Amino acid sequence: MLSNPSADNHHDAVAVRQAPVPVKILVAGGFGVGKTTTVASISEITPLTTEAVMTSAAAGVDDGTAVPGKTTTTVAMDFGCITIDPTLKLYLFGTPGQDRFGFMWNDLARGALGALVIVDSRRLDDGYPAVDYFEKLGMPFVVAVNLFNHELAHDLDSIRWALAIDDRTPLIVFDARDKRSVRDALLSVLNRSLQMVSDHGGAPV
Repeated sequence: MLSNPSADNHHDAVAVRQAPVPVKILVAGGFGVGKTTTVASISEITPLTTEAVMTSAAAGVDDGTAVPGKTTTTVAMDFGCITIDPTLKLYLFGTPGQDRFGFMWNDLARGALGALVIVDSRRLDDGYPAVDYFEKLGMPFVVAVNLFNHELAHDLDSIRWALAIDDRTPLIVFDARDKRSVRDALLSVLNRSLQMVSDHGGAPV
């Protein structure tokens, strides 16, 4: 049976329009800042998590005193995805927060367009390694202060100063439990990445 070329072309055009561009985004930060919650809040699929129960064997390695209610920890990564619109789909990779899993960050960062660095305003020291890592890597990133108990321990100017964040790096407040808030934070990462492409006339990293 003969096919209709115009119908086939229309079908191909529709198929192209319906195939969103895949974009990899990292969700990084220290231990217990809300990375797993962030991915789970917005993922359109059941997120893949590698949460393991914290045991006494890790008591001298993982400091959980600052997050007394946390009984699990990410030992590899979190993964989820969200379709922003018919043209764009974000693939989210949450990094492990402990220093002993830091060797995985280079692999997870490969091919990423940008990163959302989550910090807890009550524990700013935990945010230094992630900020330093992405600054050295040259990857676009946004620092997002997760609201715990709906309040900040310090104002944004003080947080920017304490973390030595460049004025060009966006510093925002968001709620990792709220889907719209997470969406806006991820869009900030995309905007920052596109801005760096525009500024440098090429790839952001």
